[in-house]
Amino acid sequence: ICMETKTQLAKLGLFDAKVPRYTSYPTAPHFSTEVGADHFSSWIRAISPGASISLYIHVPFCRRLCWFCACRTQGTQSDRPVMAYLDTLKSELALLKRELPQGVTLNRLHWGGGTPTLLSPSMMQDLAGTIFDVAPLGESAEFSVEIDPNEIDEVRLDVLAASGMNRASIGVQDFDEEIQQTIGRIQGYDVTRDAATMIRERGVASLNADILFGLPHQSQERMTTSVQKLLSLNPDRVALYGYAHVPWMARRQSMIPSEALPTPAERLDLFETARRLFLWDNYEEIGIDHFATQSDGLSVAKKAGTLRRNFQGYTDDTSDVLIGVGASSISKFPQGYAQNAPATSAHTGAIRDGRFSTARGHVFSEDDRLRARMIEALMCDFRVDLADITNRFGVAQTQVMQMLDGIATQFPDMVSVDETGLFVPPKARALTRMMARSLDAYDLSKAGHSSAI
Repeated sequence: ICMETKTQLAKLGLFDAKVPRYTSYPTAPHFSTEVGADHFSSWIRAISPGASISLYIHVPFCRRLCWFCACRTQGTQSDRPVMAYLDTLKSELALLKRELPQGVTLNRLHWGGGTPTLLSPSMMQDLAGTIFDVAPLGESAEFSVEIDPNEIDEVRLDVLAASGMNRASIGVQDFDEEIQQTIGRIQGYDVTRDAATMIRERGVASLNADILFGLPHQSQERMTTSVQKLLSLNPDRVALYGYAHVPWMARRQSMIPSEALPTPAERLDLFETARRLFLWDNYEEIGIDHFATQSDGLSVAKKAGTLRRNFQGYTDDTSDVLIGVGASSISKFPQGYAQNAPATSAHTGAIRDGRFSTARGHVFSEDDRLRARMIEALMCDFRVDLADITNRFGVAQTQVMQMLDGIATQFPDMVSVDETGLFVPPKARALTRMMARSLDAYDLSKAGHSSAI
């Protein structure tokens, strides 16, 4: 990014803004307790028989807690709480099976956390069997698992591969030793490389990796070294996330010295450094923060105009139902969002009583649906197609144009608006989340969001 563009971005407030990541709309802070287990049950029953849905399983345990992480997880050295939680998951899946219409299959299955790979081989087998008893994997389905290279071995990988895992996701964050010490995540390159090799040896077709920019002590030189090490593992898909320093939400982040964090302008340089390396290596740029090989599903979806955004970031999943199982999991239905009780104890208590633990959520209004699609189009395609939006939602062109003109007014000389809609050119894409915010009808002062870059 040239100096002139950087100056423009600074003037438009990029380096000061705090905005949502827009993995959902409305964003989770706007969910309310008016949505409960009755909504969740009725939305499940409304799924068409024989439909293809997606399922997310949340395992909120780690052997050690990384300081940088803001996910809802708890540390455990013993398997006892994990075994108890697995029993809860199985009971929750039994409740789901009771409500789910006939013939439903899984288009996507994702195990996240926490560290799902801390489950023992027998626990993994048990969980996979219980899931497939509720709904089997459909044809060309994707079964992905988040894998901690420090917490995986041949036996567990054998079980996952035999259960149908065909995409593995490994968190890298950064390979620099000083940075790893500072964020409480020690994971050597060799350990990561060996995990990637074991995954590939089992015929797992696709490998994802996450890497962070904006970490303490990160420099462009260090970023370059880490990205080059990551590229040597040949991942099919990379998420290049900005580290969100939110110690008021994630108390463990207070262990990270804020004075060692790069400034917002430096964060942009770090992102650009990594981005250039991925592009030089012939990765396709996907949305604001993902990169994929030309043959990966995300690249295919980008070209086809079917790229979507969900709680995991960018996806080629076209299912209109995503069911979240486990504490704090969020489900998405055509009718709205439903989130399980975040605390493991509250979640377990509800399931033990024979009911879903839905604690809050949101019922979509027509305005929500319209704005959600416009935000998704902006985040995925950097383009809002006027004809598509007006046809899909039956709204007047003048209403949509008014919203698009609002973005053009707020970001002068940064977007083009004409009779076909709005387009964000490459130089302005760092502002995409801020543009999405201008389409957001909700009060954003409710939540402390992360840096816009």
